[in-house]
Amino acid sequence: MNLPNKLTVLRICIVPFFVFFMLAEFVPHRYLFALILFCGASYTDHLDGKIARRDNLITNFGKLMDPLADKILVISALICLVKLDLAFTVCVILIMIREFAITSIRLLAVEQGRVIAANNWGKLKTISQMVAIIAILLFQYIATFVPAFQTPAVIIGHVLIVIATIFTVISGVIYIKDNIDVIKG
Repeated sequence: MNLPNKLTVLRICIVPFFVFFMLAEFVPHRYLFALILFCGASYTDHLDGKIARRDNLITNFGKLMDPLADKILVISALICLVKLDLAFTVCVILIMIREFAITSIRLLAVEQGRVIAANNWGKLKTISQMVAIIAILLFQYIATFVPAFQTPAVIIGHVLIVIATIFTVISGVIYIKDNIDVIKG
């Protein structure tokens, strides 16, 4: 297994620790720990792709697992945010529907001997989701020290999740349109 693929696997392995800190109300500075883990995991997404392209280490495993690792990380975070009333349930459901639909199309493509890599809209979707989650975690951490910031933090967080949801839906529609032949199979 090459280094980019190891980074992808590492991203998946970080998720349970991230979820623990998100939900562990008894842990002081839990949002800070969750933020650090999420940022570290998100950075592995950037790093694995950069190394794979630079060193010509692009593999079918990486093409399939990198987006899946992103989905595992982001959906875990979004579910935690819903549990904490920091994200709208409907937005998270729309994001999850898109993610499962696109993963299903990717699996169909594999059965047809094709590997479909993420397009620019998919990358924009992932970035918007990660930025929203990072901002929410940062704002919640700040709000633990500045209670007056709690309400604005929640409102801004909801707006960022709505924006990420819009990008997610658009990217899903484009992805389906571009790969309709896979669906028709």
